[in-house]
Amino acid sequence: MNTMLERTDSIFEWFSTLWNQATAIWFSGGWAMVGIAIIAMVMFGMGVHVHLGLRRKGFQSLPEKTWRRWIDNPAERRGPIGGLLDFVSGGESVKETAVFFRQLHTVETAPFERDLRVMKICVSAAPLVGLLGTVIGMLATFGALSSGSGGEKTMGLVAEGISEALITTETGLVIALPGLFFQYHLGRKHRRYKAFLAHLQTVYTQGLYRKLRRRKAVMTT
Repeated sequence: MNTMLERTDSIFEWFSTLWNQATAIWFSGGWAMVGIAIIAMVMFGMGVHVHLGLRRKGFQSLPEKTWRRWIDNPAERRGPIGGLLDFVSGGESVKETAVFFRQLHTVETAPFERDLRVMKICVSAAPLVGLLGTVIGMLATFGALSSGSGGEKTMGLVAEGISEALITTETGLVIALPGLFFQYHLGRKHRRYKAFLAHLQTVYTQGLYRKLRRRKAVMTT
């Protein structure tokens, strides 16, 4: 029991030390770190929102044979894919169905495209804000060199300026690189969802076309 308590205390102590070091490094980067933090929260918040939204669609977990059966059996439709089929089922002709599918594409994909654009902007903005912090840090360093008279005070100001310059650049890149890969991964999932909607439209339209031809043949006989 004592050994477990000692391990727990050591883990908490390690996390506390790590947190104190991280906050000290963070605040030494100057006000540009606030901008980078806001960019990071927006970027990863949007990414999680897109990820959860695409996951809720359920298009990858539902077998194709199931939703193909749902096309001709509306009573069996369930979940988000069943809702998509209900949305486009009001078309009485191929032309009307195409209009419903255009509306469906807009409603389903536009929010994801907007969030992915915001993520792309954040990925580009993070290193730029870090570079701005670098410039500010170098200006502070040169200001300390030009106005200082030497000694420990001047060296402290120089070290503070250099620290701010380096930390902001590093933080901007550390935020941008995983954000870039995250945005690329979500972009691929979004493209797969758009491909699924296009495939759904093709299958549904072909089935409707065959149904209308059979109906026309029965009417003419």
